[in-house]
Amino acid sequence: MGDVSLIGIDLGKHSFHLHAQDSSGRMVFRKKLTRSQLLAQLGNFQACTVAMESCAGAHWLARHLAAMGHQPKLIPPQFVKPFVKGNKNDFADAEAICEAVVRPNMRFAMPHTEAQQALSALHRMREALVGDHTCTTNQIHAFLLEFGISLAKGKEAIKALPVVLARHEDLPPAIVDVLLRLQAHHKYLDGQIADVDREISRQLKADEHSNRLLEIPGIGPVTASALSIELGDPHQFKNARQFAASIGLVPGQYSTGDKPKLLGISKRGDKRLRSLLVLGARSIMKHIERRTDVLGRWVCAMLARRHSNVVACALANKLARIAWAMLARGTHFDAGRSAMAA
Repeated sequence: MGDVSLIGIDLGKHSFHLHAQDSSGRMVFRKKLTRSQLLAQLGNFQACTVAMESCAGAHWLARHLAAMGHQPKLIPPQFVKPFVKGNKNDFADAEAICEAVVRPNMRFAMPHTEAQQALSALHRMREALVGDHTCTTNQIHAFLLEFGISLAKGKEAIKALPVVLARHEDLPPAIVDVLLRLQAHHKYLDGQIADVDREISRQLKADEHSNRLLEIPGIGPVTASALSIELGDPHQFKNARQFAASIGLVPGQYSTGDKPKLLGISKRGDKRLRSLLVLGARSIMKHIERRTDVLGRWVCAMLARRHSNVVACALANKLARIAWAMLARGTHFDAGRSAMAA
């Protein structure tokens, strides 16, 4: 198998479909392998390029392939789809991956380390806990409203639920029991979210490069760690604007006939990271009158002529660019320069 220069793999849960090509692009073989057979078979090939979509299991496989001497390349799935010829099947997908990977302007995803994957899993768990927390809060409010009781907003109102129930002795015992169960679950979720936040902060402090992101206004431990996962090696992006574009914080475009037409933000990439940056931008805007630095003056000038929603997205874009510049150049946040330099 010394004539194989490129292998495309369509990843699956139990089976993997391989399409191999030589240096001239001709097909050498097609194979279907089980998970137990995959690494053993790939270990028999000479060093070559192995491409796959950046989906479940891709980062784990990329690390093993790199250890074998192969060159792993991960392609976002949306960039592979246009190269599928005819009907879709697993071998056609593997062939399409080979077609996509040789394009000169193709964009690739960086394989994550084990530490980055573990931190990413922690973020996903936190996201699920926060969603469950919101759902439980809404249920408590909705069930009380069904019996004509309007509960105040905020965590303190949930904590004071037994007092509210004591004042309404006419409530059925069954609904009281349901509400108390929901309150106990709400308290449990509060503790779990706090534990996850502490673990994220602990892991962030162990990484000096990521810890510097906390110097940026509007960036807390959760956003800083999410940025460190997404950035990985900052030099995978040509410049700060390319990184901002990768998470959907630049205008979309629909231009034709030499008539440029810019739309709203493209919303490509990581939705969670984009939301965190926008929330961070809104936290800065909330007390913008207190900031007298370059960033504060820039935001105030924007607010004077544009809607606050537009300014929030523009400021989120700015924060993403500052984060890239700090990690790529190994610098610290400078309130007098960073806002305009990124």
